[in-house]
Amino acid sequence: MKVDPQAVEEAARELYIRALKILPPDIKDGFARLSAGETDRTARSVLATMVTNIRVAEDTHNLLCQDTGIPIYNVLIGRGVEVDGHALKQAIRRGCERATREHPLRSSVVHPLTRRNEHTSCGIEVPVIHVDFSDRSEVLQIEMVPKGSGSENNSFLKMAIPAEGVDAIKTFVVDCVIAAGGKTCPPTIVGVGIGGTSDLCVGLAKRAATRELGSRCGDPEGAKIEEQLSAAVNRLGVGPQGLGGDSTAFAVHVELAATHITMNPVAVNMQCHSARRATATFTPDGVSFGF
Repeated sequence: MKVDPQAVEEAARELYIRALKILPPDIKDGFARLSAGETDRTARSVLATMVTNIRVAEDTHNLLCQDTGIPIYNVLIGRGVEVDGHALKQAIRRGCERATREHPLRSSVVHPLTRRNEHTSCGIEVPVIHVDFSDRSEVLQIEMVPKGSGSENNSFLKMAIPAEGVDAIKTFVVDCVIAAGGKTCPPTIVGVGIGGTSDLCVGLAKRAATRELGSRCGDPEGAKIEEQLSAAVNRLGVGPQGLGGDSTAFAVHVELAATHITMNPVAVNMQCHSARRATATFTPDGVSFGF
């Protein structure tokens, strides 16, 4: 299957707009689940307001949140897919620029030193584009995640000592959630990366934070920690928007990587309650959109 860069450009444009306007069904289900179990009256009211905001935004074709975030595109290339890698990345960048200019969207991307805004949602190394490969035949998938600063500013890394064990990991995660408080616009998805190198660990945390609700860590020990931390975090009393309650997080997600015998890195990256993402899937039959 040969992929046309023009089709990639159109998909990248559409994905950015879709991600900003339509909340994935699993997140809506997460709101329903939290609302059903919330015991605090104020928290129930806050959750109801969030749900109303989502409905109004979708009904009126407006943005779920004014923060258009840092645009992230995750590309997964299957077997038998013919694509020019450089052309693919350039097409994604053009699609991101077009979405910002043609829609129009607020550009949240600036030069890190001069703070100059080109009003394209693009800049040095942005959009962030990750490319990986899968064993699926003749399938190319592009996932778009607009990562807002409210959640991204609450990112943490600790190079833990192996002798401290799993308890140090759990304590660090809980401390990070307490430190973030309401600044991440909870309820959140708390992404936790464990292992690897420092940069890989942070990347794993972000991958975990943007995973679909209801998914589980592929490693049984990681899945066990997910369950334990999800319960612990929702006993902290931070609650939606940091105003108190049981609904601090939709879930805690964990991703693992092997690491060095003298290291035990752990990272936390959070996703806000507007956990936006959209996906385009290219097959020989055409392009389809989903979450």
